[in-house]
Amino acid sequence: MADMEKLLKPEHPVGIVGYGAYVPRYRLPASEVARIWTDGTGGLPIKEKSVPGLDEDVVTMSVEAARNALLRAGIPPTEIRAVWVGSESHPYAVKPTSTIVAEAIGAVPNTQAADWEFACKAGTEAMVAAMGLVGSGMARYAMAIGMDTAQGRPGDALEYTAGAGGAAFILGLEEDSLAVIEASYSYVTDTPDFWRRADQKYPEHGHRFTGEPAYFHHIVSAAEAVMEATGTKAEDYQYAVFHQPNAKFPQRAGQMLGFMPEQIETGLLVQDIGNTYSGAAIIGLTAILDIAKPGDRILMTSFGSGAGSDSMVIRVTERIDASRGKAPTTQEYITRRTEIDYAQYVRMRGKLTMK
Repeated sequence: MADMEKLLKPEHPVGIVGYGAYVPRYRLPASEVARIWTDGTGGLPIKEKSVPGLDEDVVTMSVEAARNALLRAGIPPTEIRAVWVGSESHPYAVKPTSTIVAEAIGAVPNTQAADWEFACKAGTEAMVAAMGLVGSGMARYAMAIGMDTAQGRPGDALEYTAGAGGAAFILGLEEDSLAVIEASYSYVTDTPDFWRRADQKYPEHGHRFTGEPAYFHHIVSAAEAVMEATGTKAEDYQYAVFHQPNAKFPQRAGQMLGFMPEQIETGLLVQDIGNTYSGAAIIGLTAILDIAKPGDRILMTSFGSGAGSDSMVIRVTERIDASRGKAPTTQEYITRRTEIDYAQYVRMRGKLTMK
């Protein structure tokens, strides 16, 4: 378990100055996947998932989320001293996503830029680094993004759940923040539950490692540690959000930690948009911030295969009210939907290739 010395707390308190989400319009019902691969038999892990359009990728979606974050923050983009994009589906293997995003939002040239990877926790990984940059005094503002596109081998279980979307956060000092990050703790081990080698198109599962030794061990260990170190319990939080590869895992993790279903439901978006990988936990956080009240406390815990979790204790401030109505809410993106069939999905995701 963590003590106070193991918490990742910057010298100067840091929080979220602005945030923004983005979810593509297109939706593939899980029943469509079942129709193709199981003749419509068997259970469905979610209702539907989001799918990027032909002209969308991690770059374009990150730009949209970043612009929404800037609208809520109300700061010039030139004051952002870092633009960091976490993803496991960057469009280029060598060229960075972050420089394109920084250019598009007007943050160049006086900024630091880098792409981050850690499976599904690349977004919170970038947030922790941004906390350090701002908290050390090296920057007044830093942007962290977690964004991914739908991935999954045809016929694989991931075809049901691998969605697209994510969120962007601008980190700044406590006095500028609409939500203060009171504490952060990270827990990692080498647990090979999920991976994709270089030049491999689709990820692989380490099936027996996926649940107990990977997801649940890391989520619960990180969350318990940060709550113990901060002297908090489940009942001290109005909301909790966990990485959501499916609907059952985060609900069970919440129960293991003592949370009630009503504390989890606001951030549990996987039924409607699928698992957004690097954006899964943080897009849930944006949905919570859209309705949270000053004084509310939120526990957010991510999970990345390979494996690790970042857990944060977040307290909403009075500045949250001033951010309302400046950018689309996460729920508005979820409600905005165009249903597609499996053939359209195959075309959009480039799954049909000719040699």
